[in-house]
Amino acid sequence: MDHATDRSALVAYASRAIGKGSKSFSLASKLFDQQTRERAWLLYAWCRKCDDLADGQDLGHGMTNIDDAAARLDYIRTQTDKAYAGQLCDERAFDCLALVVSECNIPRRFADDVIEGFALDAAEWRPRSEDDLYQYCYHVAGAVGCMMAIVMGVAPDDETTLDRACDLGLAFQLANIARDISEDDSVGRCYLPIEWLAQMDIPPGQHMKPHYRDQLARLAKRLADRSEAYEASARTGAVLLPFRARWAVLAAAGIYGDIARKVRDRGANAWDHRTFTRKRSKLGWVVRSGLQSINPPEDIGRDGLWTRPRKIGAE
Repeated sequence: MDHATDRSALVAYASRAIGKGSKSFSLASKLFDQQTRERAWLLYAWCRKCDDLADGQDLGHGMTNIDDAAARLDYIRTQTDKAYAGQLCDERAFDCLALVVSECNIPRRFADDVIEGFALDAAEWRPRSEDDLYQYCYHVAGAVGCMMAIVMGVAPDDETTLDRACDLGLAFQLANIARDISEDDSVGRCYLPIEWLAQMDIPPGQHMKPHYRDQLARLAKRLADRSEAYEASARTGAVLLPFRARWAVLAAAGIYGDIARKVRDRGANAWDHRTFTRKRSKLGWVVRSGLQSINPPEDIGRDGLWTRPRKIGAE
């Protein structure tokens, strides 16, 4: 397949992937100019496929236990190698990566950082400390934020803006973790730091027991508070983006940030059913973020909240 002549087919595939995989990100992506929107879809398609392979999902739905995690991880790495080499891949999602990498010159180190997050899951890794939690969030979401920023036109060596993009990824992932505590537990995963559980006197593996719900709600509030802080940090960096990219980023931040806020507000009932943001609220954020984009803050400061790793993965 010639990537140049088959671009429209890959874009169409990526559009379907984001439309089915994330209604929130799909809506926010419509605020980009056409070129950036299509490139964002292409990158999303790769992220979605890797996540589905690692978690035994279909377009982000129906997480299951898998018994060939190492083989799946090797497949992700092999196909990503092909994509960066400009070779034909076995699946369109990796061809999508090849296309967006060729158009935006996304450094390989960020893709390797993302894959390292899947490696942590394959190894059944668990965070011991809060810093461990942030390190994991960087790999599975912060590095994606950096890749997406480059898709929006940020230079790969613009550390200030990439730090803010990383902060937004961390905000999204912390919201995910808070929302998905029960779902993760059903497949034997827990991203709550061991030290946090110990502080609440919750024995390992027991956090979903009904009599620990109040303590769990306090930990979910902690996650939501951290998510909100990273969201605020990322928002101040949006001033460095072109208007339509800034609009899309602020809309996504608000829409996804509401997930963490709803988990916090629901307290011990947060996992009785899945938390989501309704369409009316999403459209409200589209309008609100458009107004915010017109009058962004003037000074973002130097660095994001968290020190992003500078030398992880292959250059």
